[in-house]
Amino acid sequence: MPHAPFLPVLRELAEAYQAFEAYSSIHIRSLDLTPPQFDIIATLGNTPGMPLKELGEKTLITKGTLTGVVDRLTDKKLVQRIASPSDGRSQIVQLTSQGEALFARVFPEHLAYMALAFSELSPQELVSIETSLSRLRGAFQAARAGKEQA
Repeated sequence: MPHAPFLPVLRELAEAYQAFEAYSSIHIRSLDLTPPQFDIIATLGNTPGMPLKELGEKTLITKGTLTGVVDRLTDKKLVQRIASPSDGRSQIVQLTSQGEALFARVFPEHLAYMALAFSELSPQELVSIETSLSRLRGAFQAARAGKEQA
């Protein structure tokens, strides 16, 4: 098979994501949360809540896993499920007052923790990385749209 020129990009992207997750998880676990639990709390923070389907799309947590994570956060009294006012078949997941207090405390802490790693990069490098990642995401979205139309 001929060498595909994008293979080094795929490898670097996967390794960068793994390094990000490993670094981020150290702090998240010190908060007595799992990364998926933190992801849900961070996603719901500063919102009135959202349907489970939307929460899954925004967090990239699979539906089966998402239900269990939300159940555990409900047990910890950090989130609650309420009936959707617009769709009786749907539930809205939202932070409880305890969850909102946790978000208000841990989200800024986590941003400060992440800033330590990003401080290794110049502002120009950050803009360049953001631009490149945005273009890569757009290429995948366009390819997906093309496959869905076919």
